[in-house]
Amino acid sequence: MVVVGLTGGIGSGKTTILEYFKTLGIPVYIADVEAKALMNRSKIIKRKLIDLFGEEAYKNNRLNKPYLSSKIFNNRELLSKMNAIVHPKVASHFKRWLKKQNADYVIKEAAIIFENQLQNQYDFIITVVADEDLRIQRVINRDQTTAEKVKSVIKNQLLDAEKVKMSDFVIINNDLDDAKKQAVKVHKKILQKIKS
Repeated sequence: MVVVGLTGGIGSGKTTILEYFKTLGIPVYIADVEAKALMNRSKIIKRKLIDLFGEEAYKNNRLNKPYLSSKIFNNRELLSKMNAIVHPKVASHFKRWLKKQNADYVIKEAAIIFENQLQNQYDFIITVVADEDLRIQRVINRDQTTAEKVKSVIKNQLLDAEKVKMSDFVIINNDLDDAKKQAVKVHKKILQKIKS
């Protein structure tokens, strides 16, 4: 099974592009969504996160996202310890999911493919990019946050130009209709590469 990675910075519109690939019949796995689900479901992850962050990591038996975000926001060491707990579980969940798929290829969305040097896990990589002002506005609208907070996240992510250099395909998502047309072209190219 061909696995295509899809990545891009915060507010680039990865989810929108993924939804469009779904309409083309491509199974989609969103690592971040599955990670959050596993953090709530898995007793092992829960126990390890409480050991790491304390009892406040969970509130009413649900992941306390604001608390965890505040803890890892400027603490790379804590972030990597949390990732070391969660990522292996997500990886094995993805393998099980992959076995159940029946398509020419699947897309696995992960925001930090290049940051974590995971590009060798994919046959092809699509990077979604958009103008920074637009990205900031999208995240402000989506998360009811501030431009400063969004900019600090962008600062912690690899520059789009760096991601583009390492990608097989790029979708510029400043205009939705145009981005959809680009997605169709990418889809066709991937199918061609698989068949050849």
